[in-house]
Amino acid sequence: MKNEKAVVVFSGGQDSTTCLFWALKQFKEVIAVTFNYNQRHSLEIDVAKSITEELGIKHHILDMSLLNQLAPNALTREDIEIEHKDGELPSTFVPGRNLLFLSFATILANQIGAKHIVTGVCETDFSGYPDCRDAFVKSCNVTLNLALDKPFVIHTPLMWINKAETWKLADDLGVLDFIRKKTLTCYNGIIAEGCGECPACRLRKNGLDEFLLEKGVVEK
Repeated sequence: MKNEKAVVVFSGGQDSTTCLFWALKQFKEVIAVTFNYNQRHSLEIDVAKSITEELGIKHHILDMSLLNQLAPNALTREDIEIEHKDGELPSTFVPGRNLLFLSFATILANQIGAKHIVTGVCETDFSGYPDCRDAFVKSCNVTLNLALDKPFVIHTPLMWINKAETWKLADDLGVLDFIRKKTLTCYNGIIAEGCGECPACRLRKNGLDEFLLEKGVVEK
């Protein structure tokens, strides 16, 4: 893979930024693609743009506003509360999002001569999102290969690891501080440590605390 090109589905969050650095270690050339679906916090796109500019990575921002029209939820509507009721999908679930993201990322890969697509989906800490499951990604991979008649490979470096292990991967890649300080995970649009209250922030912090404890690091 060292001589090949990859497209990274990139949001500027902890997971996709970790995957971006992973891809930089694996491939000769990396291109990032971010989707603008009029998400609740446009800052997400600004963060993605800032990170790719700092790293000198070519960055495509694609219009996916139709998704916003079709999928009203807590990430696309400010008047919908962020919540996760027992037996239901979280209100932050955007129906069809990863299906569309992977489809358009693969179409972009086809256009620029890339064989590999990298995404930060994870079944271990997937919050119940059905389109983060390994079975979905594998099925999507087969479908896209049939649709375009080419052997694309969708990589999911985080699929079977939890948040603590994702922090460990960032540390192994030498970018722990970068991920901590420059990414946006928070559903309330606060960079780095976030609001500390939303589900995404709690998951991120719990994973970091677990990783630092295992590493023997005590923070003041």
